[in-house]
Amino acid sequence: MQEENGEEEKTKACIYLYAINKLYLLTKDMIEKQGSMELFQNIEMPTAEVLAEMQYTGIWIDKEELIEYGRKIKLEIEEKTNKIYNLCGQEFNINSTKQLGKVLFEDLKLPVQKKKKSGYSTDVEVLEKLIDEHPVIREILDYRQLVKLNSTYVEGMLPYINPKTNRIHSYFHQTVTATGRISSAEPNLQNIPTRFELGKLLRKVFKPEKGRIFIDADYSQIELRVFAHIANDENMIKAFKDGIDIHRDVASKVFNKKLEEVTSEERTKAKAVNFGIVYGISDFGLGEQLHMPRKEAKEYIEEYLKKYSGIKEFMEKIDEEAKENGFVNTIFGRRRNIPELKSQNFMVRQFGSRAALNMPIQGTAADIMKIAMIEVNKKIEEKRLKTKIVLQVHDELLLEVPEEEKNEAIDILKSSMENATKLSVPLIAEVTSAEDWYGCK
Repeated sequence: MQEENGEEEKTKACIYLYAINKLYLLTKDMIEKQGSMELFQNIEMPTAEVLAEMQYTGIWIDKEELIEYGRKIKLEIEEKTNKIYNLCGQEFNINSTKQLGKVLFEDLKLPVQKKKKSGYSTDVEVLEKLIDEHPVIREILDYRQLVKLNSTYVEGMLPYINPKTNRIHSYFHQTVTATGRISSAEPNLQNIPTRFELGKLLRKVFKPEKGRIFIDADYSQIELRVFAHIANDENMIKAFKDGIDIHRDVASKVFNKKLEEVTSEERTKAKAVNFGIVYGISDFGLGEQLHMPRKEAKEYIEEYLKKYSGIKEFMEKIDEEAKENGFVNTIFGRRRNIPELKSQNFMVRQFGSRAALNMPIQGTAADIMKIAMIEVNKKIEEKRLKTKIVLQVHDELLLEVPEEEKNEAIDILKSSMENATKLSVPLIAEVTSAEDWYGCK
């Protein structure tokens, strides 16, 4: 009987080996055919080693401070709840879409934006359109942010604190996003809110161990710099080379003003156009974002594309190539298939066009960050430093550094990021250091 089991195990092992070899040969052939072998060998596999080390190291967290932060959030939620009740003149379940819809659209008689079979829609998009209609809307939006902060980032993170290391060892993935960006899970440390102060304050609980500091580097406008390079737009390249504020430069060209005459409001509008173009924003989308008529938003986009003709040519070219080939690539050979462009559904095709435009930009930026991470890790090992990479958040890299290695670590981080690859515009990494993650910004 034992002999039979032994033979069965041998047979299974042989089948597994045969299958693995077949998969290896098939996968290798596919990678070579699409020209991604260099990307796989020189970027993806070395990145896997860096991420494994990051996951093993983890990031130290002040558990007591996190609990105290949670207490403050709960008090804020209680205050917001009472304020909402007072403004609505009644108590109800704010978390119930049905009850909230009735209060807003039947009792307060606010204009209905969207109605489904199940009742009134009260999603963020709907509420944001109603902000000027009643003061309770702002309070409801704030309340929702507070509830998410507490459930996702306080109660949600506490179980992940390792009792032995007092660190959170998040999982980092290379194959989840379509653009090649690294993602984080269990818990997601890349999605901590930073758009409002209370959300930012959560970063205070992430600290280096005693005798160490955090050093943080953030790429300055990397996606716009990659965009300028790929589109080969003369005006945008010149602005980056000359160190001019790109949003102010765009505003000066779109509004036909001197740089020094551009107002902060005009710069904000130019910034929305800049980033909107990268993500394939429509005139309707831009109008919604800037609270302006669609016609005016359309004029902004048209004027932008007149002044930045390289961008316009690139957008047209990439769309045609994606339709013809069925895919787009980053400059390092990362491919994204876009079958949506052949869909019969107009909305699906529109999504495909936006993905075709965004992938070479965001994907290339992600590849550059991976190259920088590999280089940082390599230099740390060569110099036998105790410095560790503890977190990567899109364009940002966070290091935990012994105080005596501070200057050396700053040099390594800045030079590795700024020299990760050569583009037609300079790559700029802004470096800060602090005693907690919050202080790095």
